[in-house]
Amino acid sequence: MVDFFFPRRCVECGKIGDLLCAGCRQKLPRLLRPFCKKCGKPESSGELCPACWGQQTEIDGIRSAFRFEGAVRQAIHELKYRNLKAISGCLAKLMANYLQDNPVHGEVLVPVPLHLRRLRERGYNQSSLLAGELGKLIALPVIDDSLCRLKDSLPQARTTTVEERRRNVANAFACRDEKLSGRSVILIDDVCTSGATLESCAVALKAAGAVSVWGLTLAREI
Repeated sequence: MVDFFFPRRCVECGKIGDLLCAGCRQKLPRLLRPFCKKCGKPESSGELCPACWGQQTEIDGIRSAFRFEGAVRQAIHELKYRNLKAISGCLAKLMANYLQDNPVHGEVLVPVPLHLRRLRERGYNQSSLLAGELGKLIALPVIDDSLCRLKDSLPQARTTTVEERRRNVANAFACRDEKLSGRSVILIDDVCTSGATLESCAVALKAAGAVSVWGLTLAREI
């Protein structure tokens, strides 16, 4: 009844039928190999990019399915800012499809948490929605009550440099228990801007005993 009176429309082209139609899904800006083995950004050598050479990080690697542009950007904005939670299932399926060709090591999914104030304002965490739907598709458990955000820092999109982004999220996260000790974690987020947020999460997770931490995001700013 709801679909009859309020039919689903593609967030990109407006076609009735799905929130992201088959035609627009085919044209999504996929982030293909070769890319940096560590941060996942395009890198012609397929090895480490210049930014990752000699850099010590707690995150073991980052992978992203798409470039943050076009229909992907629109879909994430609808999910994140316009309360279109229903699109999370479609986006999680795209992430699951990506993992078939680009496996990421891990035994548990952990969404990047929001600060409590921002969670109250928005009413939901888009990364938790993605992790929940993805966990169903790839049969991995989701633990979303261990890693927490301590600092209500600025959104990374409002910062301008990599160093500013790192300072913005430094010591922003912590684990409230030992649920993730001895576990291999896949961090889930919607967008990777510079990798600073995922790195800060990885620092907290490794401090709590996680044995490995990989980041997986739907999209990446290039």
